[in-house]
Amino acid sequence: MPLIEAGVGVILLLSLAGLLALGSPAPAPTDPQLDAYASDVATVLAEEPPRHGGTTRVDEVTRSPEAFDREGPALERRVDALLPDNLLYRIETPHGALGFDRPAAAEAGAARVTTQHSVVRVEVWYP
Repeated sequence: MPLIEAGVGVILLLSLAGLLALGSPAPAPTDPQLDAYASDVATVLAEEPPRHGGTTRVDEVTRSPEAFDREGPALERRVDALLPDNLLYRIETPHGALGFDRPAAAEAGAARVTTQHSVVRVEVWYP
């Protein structure tokens, strides 16, 4: 019996040593300022009245593909006015996306807005 206990003890010690040697992966870096920008844009768009129909501006672009095509350019202009010039953005809706394609290596802030018809995702990042 002492031999079995010693074996289990050695296995536990080796497991602990292996865990310490390998460590854990570093958390993904996030910039709280980018999250704040994304959240601000999402909040403003979620509170603004619609131009033609819907309850809010962001709800309006999620109603149909036709509404997205009609209101998309105006929404892009509004987001351009809200964000500093040194930020790029992407707004994803069920009917399409507005803005720019985010490079895979770019650190981004994100926020979501729930509308009557779907969820809209806002991402912002530095170029």
